[in-house]
Amino acid sequence: MTALGLAVGLSGCATAANNGDTANSPAPTSSTSDRAPTPTQTESPAPSPTPPALTGAEQMDLDQQLVRAAKNSKPDLVRELIAAGGNVNAKDSIQDSAYLYAGAEGFNEVLAITLENGADVASTNRYGGTALIPASEHGHLQTIRMLIAARVPVNHVNNLGWTALQEAILLNDGGETQQQAVMLLLEAGADPGIRDREGRTALDNAERLGFAAIAEQIHASGFKG
Repeated sequence: MTALGLAVGLSGCATAANNGDTANSPAPTSSTSDRAPTPTQTESPAPSPTPPALTGAEQMDLDQQLVRAAKNSKPDLVRELIAAGGNVNAKDSIQDSAYLYAGAEGFNEVLAITLENGADVASTNRYGGTALIPASEHGHLQTIRMLIAARVPVNHVNNLGWTALQEAILLNDGGETQQQAVMLLLEAGADPGIRDREGRTALDNAERLGFAAIAEQIHASGFKG
């Protein structure tokens, strides 16, 4: 065998030996530090219990309880009855709902609860008026703010032919509280030009009743009469 042949043979043996060593070597293992962290499993909160389905009679009774609770200004009970399935828009025999009555009487905590629970702000009472109209008549200033913020139609006309602005003037004393009520309504877009059944504007009625400060407010709003 030549020197070259011997060298080639020895090289082949070395390669085979190395390959055998590799084949017999254990596969590399990943260290603990190289492993991806296992995500921590958190328990989902239990779903809120669903109130049982009510019969028609049970729903009607629950709704009437809700109206009575609102009329007695009992916010905790109102919340409880709504949670049980009471409808804030359901009305009693004189067309009051929990929402409408709370708005009319200035029961602001109850009103807020009804607004949070789907009150129909365009709904009307037995006079065909929104909650904003009697609230304005009574000068419930914070209630007026809440109802305006809830987007109650400010220029709705009731069955008597009056808007919230007209009732704020016609059915109260024109004093400081009513002046503030008028200002809130004007700032919300109340139209002084809407006429009542006698054909009078809000300005006409303010001047007729001697409410000079309110008449001035209406003039200052830009209304020309």
